[in-house]
Parts: sequence; C-alpha cells; structure tokens
Amino acid sequence: MSAKRILHMHFGKDGGAERFFVNLVQAFGEAGMEQRFVTRPGRMWHAEIAELGPILESNYRRISPMSLLLTWRVRRMVRDWKPDVIMAWMSRSSRLVPDAPGAVKLTRLGDYPRHLKNFRNNDLIVANTPGIAQACRDLGWQKPVPVVSNFARQVEIKPVRRADHGTPEDAFVIAGSGRFVGRKGFDTLIRAAALVPGAWLWLAGAGEREAELRALAQELGIAERTKFFGWVEEPMHIVASADVYVMPSRHEPLGNVILEAWHAKVPVVSTRSEGPSWFATEGKDALLVEIDDAAGMAAAITRLREEAGLAARLVAGGAETLEAKFTKPQVIAQYMRIFDGEF
Repeated sequence: MSAKRILHMHFGKDGGAERFFVNLVQAFGEAGMEQRFVTRPGRMWHAEIAELGPILESNYRRISPMSLLLTWRVRRMVRDWKPDVIMAWMSRSSRLVPDAPGAVKLTRLGDYPRHLKNFRNNDLIVANTPGIAQACRDLGWQKPVPVVSNFARQVEIKPVRRADHGTPEDAFVIAGSGRFVGRKGFDTLIRAAALVPGAWLWLAGAGEREAELRALAQELGIAERTKFFGWVEEPMHIVASADVYVMPSRHEPLGNVILEAWHAKVPVVSTRSEGPSWFATEGKDALLVEIDDAAGMAAAITRLREEAGLAARLVAGGAETLEAKFTKPQVIAQYMRIFDGEF
C-alpha cells in the first residue's frame, strides 16, 4: 500500500491506553505514514510523538469558545493538508471528526461506549476487543466494526535490581501497574498481598487513590514491604524483576498490561474482567480469579509460589498467546487494510 496521511485526535490523559497510542503511532511512523496530532496540552508523552509530526494542542470541551476555534482549525487542517485517514481515539474526540469526503474516518475504541451520537461522521469503528464491537452493535451501530487489538511495546527488557529498591534478593515479589483509580482494583491487590506471608508488593503508577492505597498497606501491616514506584517511563523493567504480575481490575476492556507482563516473561494472575476473559486461558497462560476476591487472588499467588513448574508453564503459555494474537505485524497489517478501505 502507499503511504498515508493520518490525522489523530486524542484527548486522553496519562495511562496504559495512552502508552499504546504512542506505541501504535510510532509503528505507523516506521511504516512510512505521515502523521499529525490533536491532543491535550502538557501530556507526558508529547516528546515521543512530536518527532512524528506537528501537534495541535487544546483542551477540548463541549461548550466553549476554544472548542469552536479548535473545530475550525481542524476543518482548515483537513481542507489544506487533505489527510487520507482521520482517526479519533475514544468517543469524546469523535465529535471533532468532520464530514470529509475522500478520507477514511474511524474511531479506535478501547472501552465500551455508552451511546453512538459522537460517531455520526465515522465510516467505521475499530474495537480492540470483540466485547466492545458487540456493545456497538447492541447500541444500533450498523456500519463496519472490525476488531483490531493491541501489541506489547517492543522493549529490550532490563530488569531493575531489587537491592536498588530496598527489596531482598530472595523475596517473593508481586508486581502491579496502572492508574490508581477505583476501577483498577489495587485495594484488592493490597489485601491479597497481605495474605501472602512475607511477600513484597511493587506498584508502578499514580492516581487519585494513592493516599488511600498507602493507608491501606499501613493498616494491613505491609507498608514496609510495599514499594510505590510512581509513574515510570517503562514499567516492564520493574515487572521483569517480580515473581508474579497481578492485574486486579474490576473493569478492564482489554488489559494491555498483561501483554506487557507476558513480554517480560513473568507469570500472570488476573481478575476475570472483560478483556482477560476473552484472551487469557485459565491454567495455560494465566491464573484467573473473581473480581474483588482478595482471598482467591492470594490463593492463586500462593499456588504460583509453591507449585513447581507452574510459573514456567504460564510464561510459556503467555508467549504463545502473545505470538498467536497480539503481534505488531498482525496489528499494523490490519490497520493498513482499513486505511486502504478494506472494511
């Protein structure tokens, strides 16, 4: 296919979804795509996409003079630059997609939509799981909704030294990562870790619930064995030094962090949230537990700690699933066909 001009519109904040956004647009750049971006100002990943193309920054709100100005600037850019593809990320930014004849207009959805009114100018919606695609159909979407999932960042894994983070080399380390918000379930993970004698807990991330999580670790008597790393540039290096990676989410449309843990060759325990219930297989590539079940989560972690050979089997199974469903060439090829109008 010929190189395309892609205009991205992304008003997310800073989290796993944004990491994948950077991941994907860098892959498009490697494939020779010419790109431009409309984003919020002050994003920590600004420098990573700035080298790929011009960035128009704005806080896009439904009713404000600045939003009217932004709409005008986007339409002018589309008229003058003539992108082949206009790609919105999540529902909110889809309101900015203009009715531009000649361009493939799509929204990439990484979560379940509540309504379809923002997608009126879209030719298609790209869902990153079958569940999201079905939710669109259930809401009445009648245009194409192909499923194109994620791939783990192609990072050369460099495990951090435990001694650098006050952790004994022989400790059993449980790792988790993500935004510290209610839906991510880190309170359940802390409660589970407290039920695993002598275990250390490493948490990479930041968010509004951090103070509550620290207080919970203190209350449960594991504060001295709980390490909060803050927001880190590459959490896979931290995950790679752990004995098990746990994703405790209450709601997780996909669970890209599991793909990253598999890439880091670390066994996974996950809740049976939406995404893992689709792509992970109990006992083959992960151990799956019920949402909010701290005791069940602790039992799965303990099983990994004590059952000979289980961790190695899960790591091998994770690598197999990653190769079968979530490779960079697969994902990029799917998008290229969409950009060529094959949807």
